[in-house]
Amino acid sequence: MSKVWFVTGSSRGLGRRFVEAALDRGDRVAATARSTAGFGSLIATYGDAVLPLELDVTDKAAVFETVKRAAGHFGRLDVVVNNAGYAQIGAIEELTEAELRAQLETNVFGPLWVVQAALPFLREQRAGHFIQLSSAAGLIAMPLGGAYHASRWAIEALSETLAKEVAGFGIKVTIIEPGGYATREGKNPDPLANGHVAEASPVYDGLRRRIAEVAARQPAGDPAAAARALLKVVDAANPPLRVLFGQGFYPMIQQAYAERLATWDEWQELSAEAQGGAENVGARR
Repeated sequence: MSKVWFVTGSSRGLGRRFVEAALDRGDRVAATARSTAGFGSLIATYGDAVLPLELDVTDKAAVFETVKRAAGHFGRLDVVVNNAGYAQIGAIEELTEAELRAQLETNVFGPLWVVQAALPFLREQRAGHFIQLSSAAGLIAMPLGGAYHASRWAIEALSETLAKEVAGFGIKVTIIEPGGYATREGKNPDPLANGHVAEASPVYDGLRRRIAEVAARQPAGDPAAAARALLKVVDAANPPLRVLFGQGFYPMIQQAYAERLATWDEWQELSAEAQGGAENVGARR
């Protein structure tokens, strides 16, 4: 049985590949982007199976209206993909308030509005699947990525909570955590040379060079392969809550989690001390 998709950030990159993969197999898609000017080839190829919709996910009222329009047009929503987002780069000291707020508006509040708008339709159906695009950056933290990490860690927490809240309605939630993908000219995009970068302070120039070297060593994933993998996720009877797309960051994630566990274990005595004795807990009550 074909599915109906609602995908944000569909104009290029992974979002565009997700849309094409769904349409190629006979599904129907409401493809949203801030501009639908680049959707001509999709319409020419897939006709009425694709519904192009202009949407800025930071506009809450527009999100609710657009989701309602998509559900009304196709009669249901089966897969809701929160893909729209970007990376704000800059040391914590370099970030402006406006840059951090804009990052959170797009990467956190945008997906939140989409979930809140779509959830009543999925709950009424007693079925549906939210696909929440996070990142390997939602699991670890590196210098110069504080704003982006904050947004991705937030969406990880919101999505895990959502999964526990809606499971009883037959609704599934999967957090996709991609590494780097060759979404521009066949290359893994350099986070320090593309997109949103804070005004640089020379005191962090050394860090910038080291981060650029690390990024250059990461293997660039194939967006088409990611799209094929997503189809397997949405077709799974019991999809995962979390799944990494790509393996470049897996060793770093393993190390980060091992270090966290080791640190908590090392400081267990202090943790118990911070709890206080049972007699003191009773006295405070």
